[in-house]
Order: sequence, then C-alpha cells, then structure tokens
Amino acid sequence: PLEGLIMGTRCGDIDPGVIYTIACKENMTLDEINTFLNKQCGVQGISGLSSDMREVQTEAEHGNYQAMLALKVLSYRLKKYIAAYFGVMNGADLIVFTGGIGENSDTVRRMAVGNLDALGIILDDQKNDGTRSSETIISTDDSPVKIMIIPTNEELVIAMETERIIRNK
Repeated sequence: PLEGLIMGTRCGDIDPGVIYTIACKENMTLDEINTFLNKQCGVQGISGLSSDMREVQTEAEHGNYQAMLALKVLSYRLKKYIAAYFGVMNGADLIVFTGGIGENSDTVRRMAVGNLDALGIILDDQKNDGTRSSETIISTDDSPVKIMIIPTNEELVIAMETERIIRNK
C-alpha cells in the first residue's frame, strides 16, 4: 500500500489527482504509474540518489539539497503522523523508534520529534546522539511521553515462525 509515510521507494500519502496528472504529462499507463509510485518515489525519488537512508543522510551532511529535502519530507511526515495519532488516541505514553532508520539514524529521530514539546515529547539530544541499535530511552527524564529505541530482530522472528510451522506439520 502507498498510504502512510514515505518509504525508501514508495511515495506515501499523495493527492489522488497526481495519478491523472502523471498519466497525462508523462503518457504513462496505470501499471506504469503503479510501478513508479511504488518503486521510484519516496526517499529515492526525492533525493535522486538511493533508497538507502545512510547514503542520503551522508549526502545531506555534505550539503546535497535533494538529500536534505528527502530528510525534511520524511521527518515532516513522521511528525505529522505522530501528532495525528496523538490526537486520535488522546495522548501517548511512549514513542518507539525501530527498524533500520529508527534504530540507526539519530538525525531522523531528532527531526521527527523535535519541536513536539507542546505534546510532552521531549528528546534528550545527548542520549539520542550516536545511539544505535540498543534498547534505550532517549527522552529527557522529565518528558511526559517517553521516547525509546527498540532494535528489531527479524532473524529471530523468522526462525521462531519457521520452527512453529515445522513443529505443526
């Protein structure tokens, strides 16, 4: 699905009118547009570089405007979703960053939760900076909403599911 945050190659939320515009201006079929929106947009499409956030972040640090724009769009969308769900759920106790970007990019985490103090989301820059792939709280001690990094262990989940399937045969 395309709805939601931008991803490495997926566009995330877009105005449905974009499909018509792309079809007319680029003379693309619906199948081509579907492939384009799923495989050539997102961070890769905005940055013009890659879907690999490490590469995009390095280029942004070296002043590449398109890479900086990709980071800004991603963090803007993250911030927008955090605030939206905060309203829908009448607050939050915890925000968890996980997965490749969430675990490893202190920059994206900082940009995503920066300026959300009014919601009680207060990042501790010292705890956040340089922290990668370790289960830890990165909010300030007095932050009403805790912010945490929880590493994924996809290999373990796959192994457990495989064992369950084999055992049930």
